[in-house]
Amino acid sequence: MVAMATLLTAVFGLPLGVLLVTADRGGLTPAPGFKAVLGAVVNIGRSLPFIVLMVAVIPFTRLVTGTTIGTVAAVVPLTLGAVPFFARLVETALRGVDREVVEAAQAMGARRLAIVGKVLLPESLPGLVAGLTVTIVALIGYSAMAGAIGGGGLGDLAVRYGYQRFDTAVMIITVVLLIVIVQFVQSLGDLVARRLDRK
Repeated sequence: MVAMATLLTAVFGLPLGVLLVTADRGGLTPAPGFKAVLGAVVNIGRSLPFIVLMVAVIPFTRLVTGTTIGTVAAVVPLTLGAVPFFARLVETALRGVDREVVEAAQAMGARRLAIVGKVLLPESLPGLVAGLTVTIVALIGYSAMAGAIGGGGLGDLAVRYGYQRFDTAVMIITVVLLIVIVQFVQSLGDLVARRLDRK
């Protein structure tokens, strides 16, 4: 569930973050009006608590997956909740690229798409990996909440067996598993980001 949502978040969130940077004043393709609208949409997406978002998009989830229960259905709100979050992290990473590097590429006659693909993204790769790591950790937390309304996963296990059946052992094991998974993902992401930063 988290893996699929992460993949979809990267596919949609990365271009969205790139657009937020390139459409800004002083960007590769300045479009302040478009940037303002896009920024507002992203902010609205980020401002909704995930539990509210999950309920609000039930009709859309049913339209896409044919159901509102289970891990496949949970991928829809997970992705919708994470895309704006990741897009802002992508924007932050891209803004960290030295402006002089971009200007040098422009001076050599590189096209806008080439600048994005060969300058902005490679130069911001450590930041992008760090942002994706933070997003995966957030998705793990979201997926646990999705279990509360039948989304499956560890959250469903914790609610159905730990909480509703008053099985403290299951609840403790679930919490420990979530902590271990988050620690592993964060450590791996930090390691990859550090390795990329040295290159």
